[in-house]
Amino acid sequence: MNTIMNALVASILTLGAAVAIAQSAAPNDAQIAGIVVAANTVDINAGMVAKSKSHDKEVKEFAQRMITDHTGVNKQATALVTKLHVTPEESATSKSLKDGGVANLKHLGTLSGKAFDKAYVDNEVTYHQAVLDAIDKTLLPSAQNAELKDLITKVRPAIDAHLQHAKEIQAYMK
Repeated sequence: MNTIMNALVASILTLGAAVAIAQSAAPNDAQIAGIVVAANTVDINAGMVAKSKSHDKEVKEFAQRMITDHTGVNKQATALVTKLHVTPEESATSKSLKDGGVANLKHLGTLSGKAFDKAYVDNEVTYHQAVLDAIDKTLLPSAQNAELKDLITKVRPAIDAHLQHAKEIQAYMK
């Protein structure tokens, strides 16, 4: 029962962010930059918790990959917006992502052992799918600046690879 409750809580937290991404009016480039930074920061923070809390080698390695890859994307995004003289702008979507990330960290903080690992990995599967959907349905179609659109396009395969890797870990854990 506790496992089902944990999965439900994690899904609700992540789906709230996904709904915010899908339902928002078309974001401008400054808001897209804010969404990109927020989405990456949420995953970096979750990865840092997982790296320190998990005792599973696969989960720890995945968490480190999330920290490394998403930090790299944030550096690229920051360099691009600096070059373009665009300040990332808060939006309902970026706020929802941040709030969902805080709620997810709070939830993960209540767990340990296999329950923690399962909740973390399940959330990573749901979160990366939501981010891919946002890229395809909102961010790419809305981006006006060609360089911003190019960065999002180049990052998309890595997000998909993260999703596939999380699914593999999820299957291994069953």
